[in-house]
Amino acid sequence: MRVIGSERFSDHRPPSGHPEQPARGRVMHAVGQRFAEAGGELHAPRPATRIELERVHAVEHVDRMAATAGEVVALDPDTYTSEDSYDLALSAVGATIEAATYARETQAPGVALVRPPGHHAEQDRAMGFCLFNSVAVAAADARAAGIERVVVIDYDVHHGNGTQWMFYEDATVMYVSLHQYPFYPGTGGVTDVGRDAGAGFTVNVPLAAGAGDADFDRAMRKVVVPVATAFDPGLVLLSAGFDAHRRDPLGGMEVSTEGFGLLTAHVQRLAAAACEGRLGVVTEGGYDLEALEACLDSTLAQLRDGVPADAPASGDTSRVDAVLPAVQAALSPYWPGVF
Repeated sequence: MRVIGSERFSDHRPPSGHPEQPARGRVMHAVGQRFAEAGGELHAPRPATRIELERVHAVEHVDRMAATAGEVVALDPDTYTSEDSYDLALSAVGATIEAATYARETQAPGVALVRPPGHHAEQDRAMGFCLFNSVAVAAADARAAGIERVVVIDYDVHHGNGTQWMFYEDATVMYVSLHQYPFYPGTGGVTDVGRDAGAGFTVNVPLAAGAGDADFDRAMRKVVVPVATAFDPGLVLLSAGFDAHRRDPLGGMEVSTEGFGLLTAHVQRLAAAACEGRLGVVTEGGYDLEALEACLDSTLAQLRDGVPADAPASGDTSRVDAVLPAVQAALSPYWPGVF
């Protein structure tokens, strides 16, 4: 297992009071350092290249982001750059590519501990704290390297609109999201299933505020794992946002640190069964520092030690049960016999 990270990720500095604060980078670096001190493999990131970025981003978008280098810029009401942000966004993408490449080549997990996050960035615009879409670039890079099918699983509390739209008409990259709904950015409804050649290859499980461990666990068992298994990916990528944690100030969910372990275990089992353990992980959201640190520590330990015993979560599943029939009905025409 390899972790890619750097203390420099704390040098991306949105305005004071912004939830995507530099302290998140310091937490990530501390987690990475502890992993290394315990004998783990920690590597510095390298910047993504323009060729890699342009596999999913418009040339004009890459140019606009490059023009912010050394500048403090408000890209939208939520998304800012500081003097080092462009370089760090390149490193975030490069780290994610490196994590996915390591997973492809070694059949062991690769993890990118990075900021700014990426899954809201669209082909031609930055948004939602995100400048470039790291996981999307990594998926496209894997396809260019010869991986026939890639699945991206996203359990950030916010729907990853950027990742969805980049592959919405693509049958070779499946995007799967479990998220709070309705919520920012407003996308990710049940009927968002893809278009044209990509129809059936976008999977959304929109959950009402208050969903907890048992809801997310049931969604993984009843929708995410069955469809992703049928897709038969050669690589699994995880957009690991921890803002569905019950402590998070931006989300409205009730997932515990242990609940994230259950979610990650489902992804580990999928990767082990479908593609010999090829699993790349990249950080997305997570804005309570204590919860972020606990989740990152436990995630790295679990990925290092292997898949834990399968134990279903107990508790209320009313929120997921309210949406499961609609999700399964939307996907059944494309995946007959899966449900």
